[in-house]
Amino acid sequence: MDFPWELLALVLAGFIAGVINTISGGGSLITLPLLIFFGLPAAMANGTNRIALLMQNISGTLGFRSKGISNYPFSLYISLPALIGAFIGANLAVDIDDALFNRLLAIVMVVVVAFMVFKPGERWAPKKEELTGKRLVYAMIAFFFIGLYGGFIQVGVGIFILLALSSINGLSLVKSNATKLFVVLIYQLIAVATFIYYDMINWKYGLILALGNASGAWFASRWSVKKGDKLVKRFLIVTVIALAIKLWFFS
Repeated sequence: MDFPWELLALVLAGFIAGVINTISGGGSLITLPLLIFFGLPAAMANGTNRIALLMQNISGTLGFRSKGISNYPFSLYISLPALIGAFIGANLAVDIDDALFNRLLAIVMVVVVAFMVFKPGERWAPKKEELTGKRLVYAMIAFFFIGLYGGFIQVGVGIFILLALSSINGLSLVKSNATKLFVVLIYQLIAVATFIYYDMINWKYGLILALGNASGAWFASRWSVKKGDKLVKRFLIVTVIALAIKLWFFS
């Protein structure tokens, strides 16, 4: 890294991504292309980005806790299957065309928006928080597959987590975001360890990016608690639509 503007670009991109990832998901679509633009191979960019995500989720989790938002031990229970899934995902080699995968993911994102707007799952979603019994079992099964995806790709995983927590367990978006950050923090540990093992992390870029991600997550976690579900939901819908457009037309 030879120019101060590159350092500034990483910190700024990290801050924006930290805000997006904390309130919804998809912030890695900003940071990954930037890391590749700065000359990192795609696999190393993916690994380097995980350092920033790890610090982001530590910061965001602490930010929510400072506002009294926590779902322990429920968040720990669903983190365990997510951790197993992430280990498999981080080591999984899938031979699929990138452009095809991105378009399929874009379709999934549009479906997620449709679920959020039209709420077809409200018939079976709990009317209040249900964090034990069969709803806990359903969540643990769902989070194994979420961890599998998160360990392999990561991009947009937060959106799937929010949908799962609201539909299966009846959590508000603010509480879902707090839970999301803790779960991703736990499974990101195994993903980071895997990328370290394969020497796929540029530490200088990763730590500089982490400064921005962590700052954005701290700001967004405390801000979203003040604003409540309504504004968070609007932000989430806009983010998902933008993510789907990016994946479909600009892969």
